[in-house]
Amino acid sequence: MTRCPRRYADTVAANRGPFPFRQFIVKVHGRCNLACRYCYLYEGPDRTWRARPAAAPAAVLDRTADRIAEHAAAHALRDIALVLHGGEPLLAGAGRLAALADRVRGLTPADCSVHATVQTNATLLTDARVSVLARHGISVGISLDGGLAAHNTLRVDHAGRPSWPAASRGARLLADRHPDAYAGILTVVAPRTDPVETYESLLSLRPPSLDLLLPHGNWTNPPPGLPTTGTPRTAPGPAAVPGPDRPTPYGDWLATVFDRWWRAGRRETRVRLFEECVALLLGLPAATESLGLDPVDAIVVETDGTIEQVDSLKSAYDTAAATGLDVFRHTFDDALRHPGVVARQAGAEALAPACRACPLLTVCGGGHYAHRYRADNGFANPSVYCADLERLVRHIADRLSEATAGAHR
Repeated sequence: MTRCPRRYADTVAANRGPFPFRQFIVKVHGRCNLACRYCYLYEGPDRTWRARPAAAPAAVLDRTADRIAEHAAAHALRDIALVLHGGEPLLAGAGRLAALADRVRGLTPADCSVHATVQTNATLLTDARVSVLARHGISVGISLDGGLAAHNTLRVDHAGRPSWPAASRGARLLADRHPDAYAGILTVVAPRTDPVETYESLLSLRPPSLDLLLPHGNWTNPPPGLPTTGTPRTAPGPAAVPGPDRPTPYGDWLATVFDRWWRAGRRETRVRLFEECVALLLGLPAATESLGLDPVDAIVVETDGTIEQVDSLKSAYDTAAATGLDVFRHTFDDALRHPGVVARQAGAEALAPACRACPLLTVCGGGHYAHRYRADNGFANPSVYCADLERLVRHIADRLSEATAGAHR
């Protein structure tokens, strides 16, 4: 997901009141041409998508553009991200995506840069479609499970046919013919795969950047490979200690990829999770959804014009992302006042006692909000990946210490 540049003063100011949205995720199409067997959106607990139109009507897109421009002007924003999402957004047609991006740019104040990106499974990418997107300043991010057919066996269409042949053609089309429009690849970590093989297979698709994401899970419905029983630490005390009682398959996988990336001098591609962890360890302002204490700055507009919190919350329970707001009757400033958004802009104050007492607080930030959920007490918990995050953060800290020591010899 695209993030806009942020000045440090903006981050500090965010702790004193509502922080304006800078990422506007617009569901231009609410259905997908794939039926990935692990999809948290269509196979998870949330069912709100079923009652919404497949494609966003023109009135919804026009009103959404109006609201985005209104928000940018009201807060004197210099940069915003317009993320064209789904489902599979290319089902709406490249021309419709281009028209929306043009409308947002045309309405937004002249001194506000609009960074438009479409997030796609790459199966519908053609030279003609990418040419349209690129001509209208829309970059293309793709979602894959790895750079080999064997990594993508769960990404099938509705008839059960593999998506890899079409997806890999799309990725290579971007790399070969439209590198300037290539935003990068998003991959969900799968500990069952070989980490170095997966990383190097993705490099073969020549992405300018990689986003490595933890699969959405929580204490009630743990992700694959983590215990199905247990409770989060809720009392103040030392951070969770990785060990035989709490395996760290995701932390181990990521640490292995980090070493491969680090040894190469970070020249092969950018890996956002690693770069931002390094920055946070060095005391620099940075954050992903999985790390850091930056307040949430993303908001979603569904195909019917409903304003929602980010989709990841839908992995917790049905209607978890709902706000009761829509673009026809409400502004994005109204969404800033929603309790769920307020909680995610409160920084450390909204975290569990164990997180506030943890020495890794400013780096980990409590982990991804959706990963803290437990049915009996909501989100007031450390991440279900607490031990994995500690494993990764301490590993990267060790590598930084070694590099610093070597530089002073």
